[in-house]
Amino acid sequence: MTIDIDQLSKAELIDLNHRIVERLRFLDQMRAHVEMLDFKIGDRVTFQPPGQGPLEGMLTRYNKKTVTVITDTGQRWNVSPTLLRKIKPVKGTNTAGSNVVMLNKY
Repeated sequence: MTIDIDQLSKAELIDLNHRIVERLRFLDQMRAHVEMLDFKIGDRVTFQPPGQGPLEGMLTRYNKKTVTVITDTGQRWNVSPTLLRKIKPVKGTNTAGSNVVMLNKY
């Protein structure tokens, strides 16, 4: 499909621009949603903010384009899922000093 924009009026061009921008936003949200599906609430993750060392924490919430991670130091970060990596929990990890309660599976 080709659109001859030379034949469109100013109002039609503005309308087309708004529709294109909305479509691009929708596609970005869909991409972010698919990336979020790789993670679950409660997953241990790591990410590296610009100019800082890696941070570790727990994924606590899905947002529109990001997820919320509470770091081990108590900071709250909204992070793009593309920047996250899962951390495999080490069996018998000491959770002293945190609010995490380890439950046994039956």
